[in-house]
Amino acid sequence: MMKLGWIGTGVMGAAMVTNLMAAGYEMTVYNRTKSKTDALVAAGATWADTPAKVAANSDVVFTMVGFPKDVEQVYFGDDGIFSGLAKGKTAIDMTTSQPKLAAKIADYAAKHGMQALDAPVSGGDIGAKNATLTVMVGGDEATYQAMLPLFEVMGHKVNHFGAAGTGQHAKMANQIMIAGTMTGLTEMLLYTKAAGLDPEKVLATLSSGGADNWSMDNYVPRILKDDYTPGFFSRHFLKDLRIALSEADSMGLDLVATAQAKRLYEVMVDVKGLGDQGTQGLINIY
Repeated sequence: MMKLGWIGTGVMGAAMVTNLMAAGYEMTVYNRTKSKTDALVAAGATWADTPAKVAANSDVVFTMVGFPKDVEQVYFGDDGIFSGLAKGKTAIDMTTSQPKLAAKIADYAAKHGMQALDAPVSGGDIGAKNATLTVMVGGDEATYQAMLPLFEVMGHKVNHFGAAGTGQHAKMANQIMIAGTMTGLTEMLLYTKAAGLDPEKVLATLSSGGADNWSMDNYVPRILKDDYTPGFFSRHFLKDLRIALSEADSMGLDLVATAQAKRLYEVMVDVKGLGDQGTQGLINIY
């Protein structure tokens, strides 16, 4: 079996590594905060102290970090992946990042005899734990086909969209849709409370009708328990919305509702300092 490496073992990454290890893959891991890899190392993963060393020990190295600047550093920085990855090996970035950065990574890889895919995911911490993620892939078709068995360990829906960067564009479409569902479920709860309705009964009713959606089903129960732990950090969602709106602007699109969602998350993250809450914490700014 292929030897795998993973850089970025946060809320979702650690669960995805666990699923790959359970499928029998040998794993080398790195995270800026080493303690976040302790449970994985105890379960059999090997620690490496730089991304370059992870890459040198891997046939396929995955990355799932926070922001585009982190992706850039992890691939092109001192002791980065490209200083350790051998010819013929593959790098897969599962961070939600900029399409142009995905294309830059793939171009560098191709010029140096390597392969690279962009493969952001949707499904949050629950999807990562249950291996039910949706995976959106951009890059070379043959490389995608070769990596498909790995994606299928982590997700239940995998689609290839085309050249490098198209996986990231698909994820932007996903985040634009979620922006609407998060503002909708937040204001639905506020209306429910103001009208004196039982929120549990409202949730059960809406979940069986046309208003049903993944965000409502998974986040409203957390909100009703005052649980704002991150299945997905709000600061990362704000980053995604900024990327989506930048890409939309370059296409000549004016996404009014998405821009309003971004402004709300800016209040939550930049003004109120709630960026480490999950996206369901949006209700705390109202």
